[in-house]
Amino acid sequence: MMSPTANTARTPWLPIGAVILGLALFSVMDGVMKAASILSGVYAAMFWRGLAGSTMMLPLWLKRGRGWPDWATMKVHIQRGVVSACMATLFFYGLVRTPLAESIALSFIAPLIALYLSVGMLGETLQKSAVAGSFIALLGVCVICWSKFEGSSDPEAIKGVVALLVSAVLYAWNLVLQRRQALIAGPEEVAFFQTLVSFSFLGLGAWWFAPWPSAESWGLIVISAVLSTGSLMLLSWAYARAEAQVLVPLEYSAFIWAAIVGWIAFGEEVTLATFAGVALIVAGCLYATRRNPDPPRPEMPN
Repeated sequence: MMSPTANTARTPWLPIGAVILGLALFSVMDGVMKAASILSGVYAAMFWRGLAGSTMMLPLWLKRGRGWPDWATMKVHIQRGVVSACMATLFFYGLVRTPLAESIALSFIAPLIALYLSVGMLGETLQKSAVAGSFIALLGVCVICWSKFEGSSDPEAIKGVVALLVSAVLYAWNLVLQRRQALIAGPEEVAFFQTLVSFSFLGLGAWWFAPWPSAESWGLIVISAVLSTGSLMLLSWAYARAEAQVLVPLEYSAFIWAAIVGWIAFGEEVTLATFAGVALIVAGCLYATRRNPDPPRPEMPN
């Protein structure tokens, strides 16, 4: 029986489509979590979202009937859950201090880092198109950031930018762990243990930083948990069927969804520089995900 990766080696568009849909759900979730974080605080929103997500995913995981994972698998679950908890908390800390689209743009250094981490940690072969496409997309991010933050001296905005950049480094690590995790566990198991580990880790400080949310906050937190777990399962399915270097550059497409959500939900303006950056980002994604044709076979001498 062929492996999932082998089945989609010639036609990667199914995992690519799953990643794009997963990223769209994540962008909507970011908008919902921004609203929840403004109401309840970042730490509280993250902690209670972990509880909601774990409760939601438990029946689905139990239905699969695969039992408790072995220790080697659990170590990957724990590692990614802790990294994800730190990454997301820093990201949402920055998100409440900067517009949604610009927050996503700053996080785009992560796929570039992850491309190289995937070589060292996963043993993948780096394609030239993946590197070139990532740099094209990164140029688009630079255009947006330069126009947005030139001359900015707001202390809160600066703290937000620093938090987002640290979060992006953790996100790069998270992307590589995502590929490793997807190869050893099903989508339901990945989503359940990531939410459970993140919830448990944030529980260490919950007594001081996570008061009980209001009814309005609870509604937003539950919606974000649904969107987050759905996205996690889509991404896990995709990363089990295609190499990280093919899927990671697609992270840049999240900017498009973030710009739309920020504009609709928070009235955040989309500037001409933003559109120019998006054009470069999309071009980079398309170039990075193209597949090199198979080399021609040498002719046998007569």
